[in-house]
Amino acid sequence: MKTALPSPTGPIFELDDKLMAHGIEASRQSPRGRIILPIHRQQEALVQRMLNFLQPGTYVQPHWHPRSFASETIFVMQGRIGFAVYDDVENLLSTHDLKAGALIDIEPNIQHGLVCLESDTVILEIKRGPFDTEEDKVFASWAPSEDDGVAAAQFREELESQFS
Repeated sequence: MKTALPSPTGPIFELDDKLMAHGIEASRQSPRGRIILPIHRQQEALVQRMLNFLQPGTYVQPHWHPRSFASETIFVMQGRIGFAVYDDVENLLSTHDLKAGALIDIEPNIQHGLVCLESDTVILEIKRGPFDTEEDKVFASWAPSEDDGVAAAQFREELESQFS
């Protein structure tokens, strides 16, 4: 299953209406209800910049970034997300209803997850790189994985209810 669009090439990237529409359509067609467009040119870039196109019903399993430099910034460009922060034993510590123009920034080791609350939501994520599949992200063992059908849907619906 495709999870990302190809990274751009060249020294300048511009997000235009055509590329925005392409990303939104790709998220609508994705079984996960979302797709990433990495805008950093190389996987080993020291600053990882990604556009994430999301549709309601997508589920981002709670996780944290354990590396000491792994802060994360999310800017909502359009649409709306529900951002949740947890402690290490599943207790919900805070919720943040983020609409277009909102920004949230978290330090490393903060357990967090999100749900998409409006169609065609687009967020910009910025994290320090380089990306390392082995060390970048640790999923919360108490939360169902994305591919855990019914359990993931129930967890997502419960989280979405925090924002209604």
